[in-house]
Amino acid sequence: MSKTFDLIVFDWDGTLMDSTAHISKAIQQACADLSLPIPSREQASHCIGLELNQALQQACPSATQQQLPALHAAFIQHYHHQQQQVVLFDNAVECLQAIQASHTFLAVATGNSRRGLNRLLEQTGLHALFDATRTVDECHSKPHPAMLLELTDTLGVDPQRTLMIGDTSHDLQMAINARCHSVAVSYGAHSSEHLSCYQPGAIFHSIADLQHWLLPQLHTTPG
Repeated sequence: MSKTFDLIVFDWDGTLMDSTAHISKAIQQACADLSLPIPSREQASHCIGLELNQALQQACPSATQQQLPALHAAFIQHYHHQQQQVVLFDNAVECLQAIQASHTFLAVATGNSRRGLNRLLEQTGLHALFDATRTVDECHSKPHPAMLLELTDTLGVDPQRTLMIGDTSHDLQMAINARCHSVAVSYGAHSSEHLSCYQPGAIFHSIADLQHWLLPQLHTTPG
């Protein structure tokens, strides 16, 4: 039996890194700084994964175009202030290393900026594990399929042999738009109930569970 996937693409925030609460809090603090209506944690977390200005507009629709640059700057300040508290989820490194050992391509598709992702990859020591990465600086924001299509094209992989793993509906809709497979994780920004509406192949409640399901599909076994 041949392996099922040739490329595994991870979202970053809320999927590999436990940053959902920190991002949501930074959005709320930025809104407070500008005396704008403060979104609930659920409202703030729902926009995670989108390009930052798009996310801020969704979380705080009353912000004007003139206020958006200051809101953006305030978010960056608050998020960077607490960034040292942000850590990878349990078993994230072990899972990525096991995928790499199976000789399967690994990639990241994220709403982070290029500068932000590079800083996080350096901070976590994960840079060498990924064959390619895409950010909103190079591509349209999720759920546009550009990130996945550029990754599959760069690595020479059929989209139908590509698996997208994410914690938001934006990740899953991107996979649908790119005609890739997808699975979801429930421990990030969006609830299992919301994720199930996008018909992922499965929903996992931990990276360990994801790894247990995924690794057998990345090895060729004798027929």
